[in-house]
Amino acid sequence: MQIQEAVKKETMRIAAGTAVGVILMFAVFFGLHFFMPETVPFDYKVILGGIGGGLVAVLNFFMMSMMVQKVTSIEDRESEIGQKLAYSTVQASFRTRMLLQILWIIAALVAPCFNGAAGIIPLLIPSAFIKLLSIFGFVKT
Repeated sequence: MQIQEAVKKETMRIAAGTAVGVILMFAVFFGLHFFMPETVPFDYKVILGGIGGGLVAVLNFFMMSMMVQKVTSIEDRESEIGQKLAYSTVQASFRTRMLLQILWIIAALVAPCFNGAAGIIPLLIPSAFIKLLSIFGFVKT
């Protein structure tokens, strides 16, 4: 299956918004570290956690976009077989994406090279970014 231009465009938009969100998160960590260095760390673990979380967040969006592309390309969506195929495709995608995120969360919390909070926060950024785009009229809902 070839990736449609709309999927590429929206994934790049989400990647850019997630990158900005991760940079803002780094700034917040840095600011908090400046005022509370014993409580809030700012080291390579924060950077690695933020980058990893951002990549997982963008990958999740891309996988969701590809699922939508696949479901919309089903020839006979109105028939019972087409509906079952679409439903099973959505279910499989959801399970796969949730498993990916859960595995990342576990890795971010357990692996000593990641800051757990910095690894998890980026997973929330694409949703917040889409809501902001909608609020300011850049996305029609």
